Amino acid sequence: MSDGKAYLRPAGLLWGRDANEAIEAGDAGRIAGANLAFTRVELSFRHEALVSRSWHSYPDLAASSDCEITDRLEKIAVPRPKIVAGVSGEPSLMGIVNVTPDSFSDGGEYHDPDSAIRHGRELARQGADILDVGGESTRPGSDPVAFDLELSRVLPVIEALTGEGFAVSVDTRKSQIMKQASAAGATLLNDVSALTHDPQSAPMAASLDLPVVLMHAQGDPKTMQKAPHYDDVALDVFDALENFVQRAVNAGINADRIIVDPGIGFGKTFAHNLDLLRRLSLFHGLGAPLMVGASRKAFIGALTGEKAAGRRAAGSLGAAVASAIQGAQILRVHDVGETRHALDVWRASAGLRQLAE
Repeated sequence: MSDGKAYLRPAGLLWGRDANEAIEAGDAGRIAGANLAFTRVELSFRHEALVSRSWHSYPDLAASSDCEITDRLEKIAVPRPKIVAGVSGEPSLMGIVNVTPDSFSDGGEYHDPDSAIRHGRELARQGADILDVGGESTRPGSDPVAFDLELSRVLPVIEALTGEGFAVSVDTRKSQIMKQASAAGATLLNDVSALTHDPQSAPMAASLDLPVVLMHAQGDPKTMQKAPHYDDVALDVFDALENFVQRAVNAGINADRIIVDPGIGFGKTFAHNLDLLRRLSLFHGLGAPLMVGASRKAFIGALTGEKAAGRRAAGSLGAAVASAIQGAQILRVHDVGETRHALDVWRASAGLRQLAE
């Protein structure tokens, strides 16, 4: 069809019975093995700095003889492994447990282990499927935290929460924190550097054989918000994540263990963040579960006028539902109960859940 690399962004999205009927009629393709279908595709070709875009119906693209296009359609369709437990067919919720004095939203509120443990219990009660425990703030402008300090923050929390039967992930860039957290019962690794900050992180993740989130960030937390630039933010992030996935596989990490995250707010302007949310379905072309963490971030404050991060719950719910509609499998959120309620209403309106009599 054209020279250059092909990118497919599913559009014309249908959920539930509408999705299944369109798929059975041959008018739509399935996304990630879910009750989610797409009837149209934005097809982009990029060659060096030039990008061409065109719209196609799903049946027309499915009949293509271009191997790159058919391979990408297969990656969009393949069922995703259920890495994080949750209600079948809806996004899993990752509740944020920051054991830090300086996180952008709740810094200092749960900085000691006892308060963090209580907070984790409360998030689980509200419906969190997994609790993401972190001891190093990676907010814009933040400084690195020493290994011993980070470990002292997260280890007691992980041990307590896993000991009570909760599923726990560890939010860290350090291989030895990953190792200690795994020994304490953590069952997922969440690395904002996509295993690039610590040279030992990739082999460590492979040896632990735990699921791992590979997140995109342009630059490190200290400098990432200083004039971030992209030629095309969605395509650039897609390419970077594709490279991270391949590097992880080359390091011995099973492809079924990899989750991708476009890194909302990490080295992106407000406009970049909105463009990523608008074109989120593009990332299904990576063939991996998709996680989105937009909760309480600054671009939401810019849209709503709310300067205090802790009061951005309503705007965060909008981002969460927008992500769910496009098929995100995991939502990383502060406001678990409110997000669960918002998803319940959306799912009922889409015919995915029946209202109890």
